[in-house]
Amino acid sequence: MNKTREVTIKKVTREEDAPPDVSHLTPGERMELAWSLTVTAWAFMGEDVNERRLPRHVVRIQRRGR
Repeated sequence: MNKTREVTIKKVTREEDAPPDVSHLTPGERMELAWSLTVTAWAFMGEDVNERRLPRHVVRIQRRGR
């Protein structure tokens, strides 16, 4: 039995496939975009994205008087 399937092909020019212009965004907005991509990538790899990666405790070393 020979099954055929229909495939749709769309020709795209370079201008249509260009990355979006982010020059108008603030550095904070750009960081938000990068962070969302990072979280998506970690989730794709199966990592727990809700886990804190950096230690949040504060340590102070106090030496004897000199």
